Amino acid sequence: MSLGADKVRQAKAQTLKGEFESLSMKEGDELDDFYMKLYRPVTNIRALGEKMEDSYVVKKLLRAVPSKFLQIASALEQFENLEEMLVEEVVGSLKAHEERLRGTSEMNQGKLLLTEKE
Repeated sequence: MSLGADKVRQAKAQTLKGEFESLSMKEGDELDDFYMKLYRPVTNIRALGEKMEDSYVVKKLLRAVPSKFLQIASALEQFENLEEMLVEEVVGSLKAHEERLRGTSEMNQGKLLLTEKE
């Protein structure tokens, strides 16, 4: 690879890393959509031949979640080895937490409707 092409590749990788670092999940964002948005630059960085460890992506994902996920993110950071966790495991844990929140919210709405009818 020529020196010029290598510099272009490095510049693209730096741009993608900046894009990756600036991502954060908003309160109303769907977890699957955010995961895809987060993983797109990771895939492109790796395609350019740059190294990006899963543990780095896991830590970024846990830093980027909104407040409704802070409890599970903290638990994962405290009780799991983030160096060995796969991104898919973290996403699964976050999705399970999201489902619990959704179930609790639906139950509370049902109680609210019952109270209004009474």
